[in-house]
Amino acid sequence: MTSGNSSNQLHLWFERFMAITATVNFSLVLFDLSYIPWRDFYLRNIPQVISLYDPVKGIQPHRETDGYLATVKALEEQVNQTGLQSPQAAAKLEELRRLSTEIIETNPFAGANKSGTLEKIKNRMRDHLTEKSAKTAFARFWSQPYLSQKSWNQEIDFFNRRIKPLIATNYYRQIGENGELIDWFGLIDLPFCLLFGTELLARSFFIKRRHPEFSWLEAIVWRWYNFLLIIPFWRSLRIIPIVIRLDRAKIIKLQLFRTQVHRGIVSNFAEELTEIVVVRVINQIQVSIKRGELTRWLSPKETFRHYIDINDVNEVEALGTILLQTIIYQVFPQIQPEIIAILQHNINSALKQSPLYRNLLVLPGVDQMQTQFSEQIATQIATNLYKAIVNTAKDSTSAKLANQLIQRFTESLGSEMQKKHVISEIQALLFDFLEEIKINYVQRLSQEDLEQIIEQTRKMKIQTTIQSTAIVPKFRNE
Repeated sequence: MTSGNSSNQLHLWFERFMAITATVNFSLVLFDLSYIPWRDFYLRNIPQVISLYDPVKGIQPHRETDGYLATVKALEEQVNQTGLQSPQAAAKLEELRRLSTEIIETNPFAGANKSGTLEKIKNRMRDHLTEKSAKTAFARFWSQPYLSQKSWNQEIDFFNRRIKPLIATNYYRQIGENGELIDWFGLIDLPFCLLFGTELLARSFFIKRRHPEFSWLEAIVWRWYNFLLIIPFWRSLRIIPIVIRLDRAKIIKLQLFRTQVHRGIVSNFAEELTEIVVVRVINQIQVSIKRGELTRWLSPKETFRHYIDINDVNEVEALGTILLQTIIYQVFPQIQPEIIAILQHNINSALKQSPLYRNLLVLPGVDQMQTQFSEQIATQIATNLYKAIVNTAKDSTSAKLANQLIQRFTESLGSEMQKKHVISEIQALLFDFLEEIKINYVQRLSQEDLEQIIEQTRKMKIQTTIQSTAIVPKFRNE
């Protein structure tokens, strides 16, 4: 027992380790998928992430926008050294006006799908200078008269707060020789894929050893969802095996979720399946009626060739014998008091209808005597009837005559039923009756509250489990 518990515990810890590893891998996958859309956020709040992960995505600073910001920084240094009115500062401002026009015309943000960022820059500059043209606004902003009039420090502070962060978000992403954007995440994901691939092979080996009848393909596909952990595409689907692994490792519980999924599947398919099955059964019965098989059902087995008898027993006669014996020896004795009561009531009713009896009622004690008399008569009739039936059943000759009666009755009924006008009418009525069932009842059956049925099934299973748990200790004590 100790060795088994230790093995189970070790297996559980291994499952947990692999589940946590898969979760870490999926976290990296999510980070990689979200890196490009969220790069601006990382740039503003965690710039260290940018310096580490940009090379993985083949991201480099864009020459035009990076050069533009470098020129602005050079202008700030020049103004600090020689002042805003110096020829050197004027040359830098001229260069910035030229670069601003080039950026607006060439749109270097398009390569990174950030054209909206350029529009935001243009709108902010137009609003700041109350100009309709972005080119005119930039040309006016990077001029000595404007910067002198509005205060250099105030305007360069506006640029650094409102314009520079937007320009800094632009980048250039390298393209490989295959024509695709460079992405080295596969190298980060490769060790995880190798680990999960090795685990998949090991699990398949143990499954194959436990089930020798399986082929290697069947053993590998046994845990099909683990394939999603090793394929280098559709990485977002790895959530499926990860959730399953976390549940198997008992880190999270998905019983409620599985129950809801099962209910949803059953609710979606049960209605359609129920209708299909019932309608198909009715259609098969209708086809059999059209073929004239109703006549053969009413005929002895020997009258048609294709009937297959598996036990050389006439089941109809055997069932009739069992039913008759059950009625005679078990049912009749239990309902005998009710039969006596019915007979007594009929005897009383018959006596009361007699004029002579009505005249005798005026005599004292006649009513009481009549009650006792009718009770005795009813009891005697019921007893004699029961004895006669029992004697008939025991008597071989009577039993033989009864069987002959049943056989003759069946043959006569089948013969009469086979008459063309009778069988045609019965077939037509049965066919129409089955069609009405399909129209009126099958649809109601398919529209029945399946959620209620599922809930009743769940309660029944719980009750069965409780009863089984209560019964097992009792047997153990015995």
